[in-house]
Amino acid sequence: MTSDLTLADRLRDHFGHRDHLYGVLLAELADDWDAGGVAREIFAGWEDAEARQLPQLRLLAGLFRIVLRGDAPQLEPFYPCLGGDTDPEEAWPSVRPLLAAHVEELRASLTEAPQTNEPGRAVALLVGLSEAVRRTGTRRVRLLEPGASAGLGLLVDRYRFEGEGWSAGPAETPFVVRGCGAEGLVPESVEIVERRGCDLAPVDASTPEGRTYLRSFVWPWQLDRHARLDAALAVAAEHPVTVDRSGAAAWVRERLAEPVADDVLTVVWHSVTRLYWPLEETQAMEAAVAEARERVPVAHVAMEHPWVTWQERPSVDGGRTPSVELDGEVLGSCGHHGPPLVLAPR
Repeated sequence: MTSDLTLADRLRDHFGHRDHLYGVLLAELADDWDAGGVAREIFAGWEDAEARQLPQLRLLAGLFRIVLRGDAPQLEPFYPCLGGDTDPEEAWPSVRPLLAAHVEELRASLTEAPQTNEPGRAVALLVGLSEAVRRTGTRRVRLLEPGASAGLGLLVDRYRFEGEGWSAGPAETPFVVRGCGAEGLVPESVEIVERRGCDLAPVDASTPEGRTYLRSFVWPWQLDRHARLDAALAVAAEHPVTVDRSGAAAWVRERLAEPVADDVLTVVWHSVTRLYWPLEETQAMEAAVAEARERVPVAHVAMEHPWVTWQERPSVDGGRTPSVELDGEVLGSCGHHGPPLVLAPR
């Protein structure tokens, strides 16, 4: 990110268009910031935040939570997931006074990193697990997920995925992802004998507050993603998972120090977390995995954006789609929210 970019520049550049509600709102927020409006008050202290902290997405999620709890009925017509179909270009006159009325709440929302917990990303875990099984011959898996949020990614074996010439997962599950791509994938059967996650701020998906919090990070016009989240929450209600409150590196190190049966493969899995973690946290977690390999069978599966430097500004439309990795080897690439997935040539 160049040093002469203002916060307003970053707001405008995030999407670079006004084709949907958030594109319009970020453009209007940029103009408001330039004019010394309420955006200046909300973003005070965040002017020089690292680009990867994405304060603009945190603000939009905070605004969405106000709408979801019913405190802004005047905005519901602009949110397609709530049945709205009003032109987003008409939204700003209703949004600006709401921002002014909720300055402190929205400023507080800037401290909360996005927790999309997109369950569609579990297709990347399916690919990594299948390859790990082929390489090790071990089908019994202990699944660990740092940065797990509500732990929806830990339920991969209870979801169904349908791709080009393949399918995987139980037919009776309410969670089905079609259009997964990954032509040539041969899914392997896996028995998950233990699953556990950690997060600095775990979300309890069993509560209305937790479910609303997760929904607030899903963009309101992406109806398929809202439907996926609803289905994943239904699965989680039947099969709750444990998510500990902890940082990634220390937790992974502790879990990998626990005794495990010889016929169990421990898989450390995470998706779109390196963007938000400090570099030192990622390095410490990877070191913990490397050290554990001397004692127990371990595989490291990741779905992460392949940015070259930690200072580089993320771009939604810049072509840097996430990679699916197994022990550092790129198995393929996928969309920001999972499917479609393209396997790397072999």
